[in-house]
Amino acid sequence: MLEAVQSALATQGLIWLIVAVCIAGMVRGFAGFGSAMIIMPVASSILPPVQAVIFLICAELLGPLPNAPAAWREGKPRDVVLLMIGAVLGLPVGLWCLSRMDPVNFGWVVSAVVFVLLLLIMTGWRFQGSLTRGLTIGTGSLGGFMTGFAGIPGPPVIMLYMASKLPIAQIRANFLLYLLALDLMLFPLLWVSGMMVWPAALLGLIVGVPNLIANMIGARLFDPQAERLFRTVAYIVIACSAILGLPLWKG
Repeated sequence: MLEAVQSALATQGLIWLIVAVCIAGMVRGFAGFGSAMIIMPVASSILPPVQAVIFLICAELLGPLPNAPAAWREGKPRDVVLLMIGAVLGLPVGLWCLSRMDPVNFGWVVSAVVFVLLLLIMTGWRFQGSLTRGLTIGTGSLGGFMTGFAGIPGPPVIMLYMASKLPIAQIRANFLLYLLALDLMLFPLLWVSGMMVWPAALLGLIVGVPNLIANMIGARLFDPQAERLFRTVAYIVIACSAILGLPLWKG
């Protein structure tokens, strides 16, 4: 076990992974989302595709747990259940695509997805319709696919909720519950499918401790009245992460 820990800590680029995970934890605690869009561009520039996704999942397993009870009270768990029904349908397809993805192309795909999401949500467009059951399940299905394929579950759900007129506190709570549920579902699915890479999982669990602390700090900084700050922080962090994760920085 000690040898495995030493091997994990010898990972090239570990310091950047730790920095990304700590920043992501604060943003996740503050905004309820955005952590995958911070971690994955960095992780995909250091680790192979499957290992990057495994690292992300394990790094985030513990962090959101202290904030989950409050999110359950403030959010709409029924909507999260509908999102997860859709995610169950889309996740296996995404994992199949991930297993066949070239590492360099994977890095470009992850950063491109993050950039597109950022541009869309910064337009200020607002969803005018109602969040129907079919729309919610369909959005969850697309989010599940993106989880398996790129390790970024948020974009479809973020687009749906950030474009809605729901209160920021409720949006944040739903994000947190949805993303936590996806992580808890994806871990055993990777294990059962034979895609689990244990050194990457161990590395993620090790840096999960500072992620937990950062989540708690971020949650204490959240102010339901500070919507402009809420959105601005998310936009800046997402953009910086996508730029840093571009494969062109390699070698």
